Order: sequence, then C-alpha cells, then structure tokens
Amino acid sequence: MAPKLTPLAMAVLELLHERAMHPYEMAQLMKERYVSTRVKVKAGSLYHTVDRLVQNGFIEAVETQRDGKRPERTVYAMTEAGRDEFVDRAQDMLGTPAEEYPEYLSALAVIDELGPEMSITQLKHRVLWLQAAVASDQVVLENLVNEHKLPEVYWLDWSYATARRAFELEWTRKLVEDLESGRIGFQGHCKPHLNLVTEEDSDERKTS
Repeated sequence: MAPKLTPLAMAVLELLHERAMHPYEMAQLMKERYVSTRVKVKAGSLYHTVDRLVQNGFIEAVETQRDGKRPERTVYAMTEAGRDEFVDRAQDMLGTPAEEYPEYLSALAVIDELGPEMSITQLKHRVLWLQAAVASDQVVLENLVNEHKLPEVYWLDWSYATARRAFELEWTRKLVEDLESGRIGFQGHCKPHLNLVTEEDSDERKTS
C-alpha cells in the first residue's frame, strides 16, 4: 500500500492535471502561484517527491526535453492510478479536519511563565509582522483579481490563508490590549488548580 500523499505530492499532481511538465517547470509555477503559502517547497524535496510518485506508479516519464546546452529534463504525466489517488486524498483533506499543532498555541500556553514584559514585547513584534504580511496579502489578492483576472475558485487556498492571518492579527492585537490593561492578569508561577468536582460529588461528600 502506497503511503498517504503529502501536501507537496498533492501540489505536483495538481499541476499535472493541467499538462505534462518537468520538475523545473513545476517549481516555477508553484512560485508564481504562491504555493509556498500552503506547502513547504524546496528543490530537493520537490525532486524527491517526484521520484516517490514515480515509484508508486502515480506519475510516469513521457519524454525528455533539451534546451540548448542545458541538461535534459524529464517530462512527467499523471497516471490513472495517480488521478484516482489524488481524488481520494483531496476528498479526505477537504472533508476531514486534520490534527495540526501550530507553534503559536504552544507559545500562548506559556505566556504566564514568560511574564508581562517579555510576553507583551514579543506579541507586539508578532503584531508588526502580521501587519506587514496582511498588507502584502492584499497586494497579491489585488493582482490575482485585477491583473491576472483569475476566477476565485483557483485561489481559494490563498483567500483562506489571508483571512486566517487577518484574524490572527486582530486577535493578537486584542490580546495585547487585554494584557496591558490587566483584564487578563498574569499569575506568576502560582497557577490555580482546576476544580473538577461536580456539585453532585460535593453533596455526596457532605452527606457521607
């Protein structure tokens, strides 16, 4: 049984739905289409992924091309098995939320240990970074709509990523305000224990 398709493998098969192409062309198109916002794309990992897809029978070499004195480039196309696997994996990814573990959640869990000064400083740094990212997102969106005139169905991934970043920016701004105003107070290292005893348990103890 072949291993589950990775996000990068899905991105490769997504491109091969359009036409057969060589890995260098794949890399260029991924860059133009901002695929790096949802998939970690590196030359080495891309070629490794292509090799794995060939081994699993999901894509196959269909020709080689030579451009001047450059080395030959192998052109790949998707097989029927690859198309079936792509559809199955896409359905699963679309309909079933994956368990993901963002670093930000782990950082938020230890704010009290960092203390007010360090936490607020770092959160403000994050706000500045997110502000720049959101502004950049808007430029890209305007290009997609006005310059490239791409139908929205082709950049739903980018639309979702920008909306999530914008939400994180507003949520983090509010957190900074709440921490600075004292609405959310720091407790130091004395964290209260959660009282998980129900009212029924309490009543039973009183009558026993």
